[in-house]
Amino acid sequence: MAEARCTVRPLRPADQPAIVDIYNHYIENSPCTFDTQTFSVVDRQPWFAQFERAPYACLVAVVGKDVVGYACCQRFKARPAYATSAEVSIYVDTDTAGRGIGTALYAELFDYVSEQPLHRAYAGITLPNDASVQLHHKFGFTQVGAYDEVGFKFNKFWDVAWFEKPLG
Repeated sequence: MAEARCTVRPLRPADQPAIVDIYNHYIENSPCTFDTQTFSVVDRQPWFAQFERAPYACLVAVVGKDVVGYACCQRFKARPAYATSAEVSIYVDTDTAGRGIGTALYAELFDYVSEQPLHRAYAGITLPNDASVQLHHKFGFTQVGAYDEVGFKFNKFWDVAWFEKPLG
């Protein structure tokens, strides 16, 4: 597949419907997320609000005028001692998957993250998902553990592998 030329930039309020649509597709069609009910833009406002201040961020990939993916750096856990750890996630519109959008998003996200007071990034990947595992390895993540059959979706149990990347 040809590489898609995209622009990567911070999330804007006008991008929220596209982000919700992309995520809802994965809720309905993929075990990549363990959410099982779709969201409205209003439902997602608390989630969007976390990106209003550093060190957290959500970046979007735009092709033409269309938002075709997003990557986020968000709080790993709420307890104070976790403050220097972040969880990252990435979702790309299925029509543009495999065309370099994920690579462009993560490259920009980790440039941003390198300027933040963060020590480690974590990503949970539902298995199997070779494309996501390869993308995370490409950006220096290593698998540090796994939860067996931790999620139940589509009448099946799913494993989640946890990946870690040193930052700073």
